[in-house]
Amino acid sequence: MEILLVILIGLLYAAGVYMILRRSLVKLIIGLILLGNGANLLIFLLGKVVKGSPPIIDSAGKMLEGLYADPLPQALILTAIVISFGLQSFAIILVKRAYKVVKTDDLDEMNATDEDL
Repeated sequence: MEILLVILIGLLYAAGVYMILRRSLVKLIIGLILLGNGANLLIFLLGKVVKGSPPIIDSAGKMLEGLYADPLPQALILTAIVISFGLQSFAIILVKRAYKVVKTDDLDEMNATDEDL
């Protein structure tokens, strides 16, 4: 299971970097989404995938005993999902506005000065 996740993370990172290096702004956003998902899976994998009980101490106990799930990676992934959603929505609105003004999503054409037009 873990080796499958490692391969999936590698593919997501490779595809994300490839899409970021393209000239289209839409492909840039897709690359950011893929990199964000790869990072979330990496954090999930670093938290050690285990089948355990939730980390709740009952009133009779003083400390956790036995196998339990670590809540910290889950909280980090949840925070990363919220932040990446905000970043993606801002980037989509920014690309939409840039496309309205310049009438293209090609980065080379956007980089041209007004004198070249």
